[in-house]
Amino acid sequence: MSELDVRGGAWAGPGVTVARIGGRRRVTRPWHPGLRPYLRSYAGYWEPGSSPYRVRVVPTGRAVVVINLAAPFSQVTRLGLPGAGSGRIGSLVVGLEDRPALCEHPGGQEAIRLELTPLGAYRLFAVPMRELTNHTVELQDVLGPGAVALVEQLAATGDWAGRFDLLDAALLARLGRGPQPAPEVGRAWQLLAGTGGTVPIALVAAEVGWSQGHLIRRFTEQVGLAPKASARVLRFHRAITMLARDGSSPAAVAAACGFYDQAHLNREFRALAAATPGQLVAARRVEGALPQ
Repeated sequence: MSELDVRGGAWAGPGVTVARIGGRRRVTRPWHPGLRPYLRSYAGYWEPGSSPYRVRVVPTGRAVVVINLAAPFSQVTRLGLPGAGSGRIGSLVVGLEDRPALCEHPGGQEAIRLELTPLGAYRLFAVPMRELTNHTVELQDVLGPGAVALVEQLAATGDWAGRFDLLDAALLARLGRGPQPAPEVGRAWQLLAGTGGTVPIALVAAEVGWSQGHLIRRFTEQVGLAPKASARVLRFHRAITMLARDGSSPAAVAAACGFYDQAHLNREFRALAAATPGQLVAARRVEGALPQ
């Protein structure tokens, strides 16, 4: 797709790829090598139209940053938490989640969205991650007043390549001075993620050489969710992948992912996504979001 076809608030610029996803344009380029250990997704978005939309976002086991370069979100509401609506919110940070949220936007979005590994988020945000669990907060409340100037610079930059250059530099500088996660927490996350959340927490604690109580405290501080809750989200995410890609039956997926039975799988999907497995697989999800 040529640069003339993809203009929103900015041109594409050199090295940038643009793809159509529904009514959006997704703008990407190869990640800076210094960012790769910390990221799972990094893309710009532009909507040529201005129709309001509402999506449900489900847990992914990742933290999210959205840098809004145009209209802010009207509301982000965490389901199952009374009074958990954000009100009007611009650029935002979301910690790890173990329940779904509804996001409302007036349309005409132009933004950059990042998904970070939990320990990448801990290093970037430099706050106890439990403070952000199931919360949506303004970017400057986490990254400080310099975040406002950065967003303004990004919005004023005339091409996406230049935007990515600016953001890369800001991310690398902050990551370079961020707190170093404990190696034991990193290993614990690796064990949980590598098994899709099926390894017993007692075995994780034994592997890293900590008591379960100490593991829970340090892990929750640096990841945001406790090990058991993290395992729950990872099992859910693995089940979605198997149902969508492999075409396996729900009963087979339940057995492979460590659920007691298919009924347990169904309950977990309702709790974590407010949807049945069939509804979630059938929906067109973009970056973990389901249209409402």
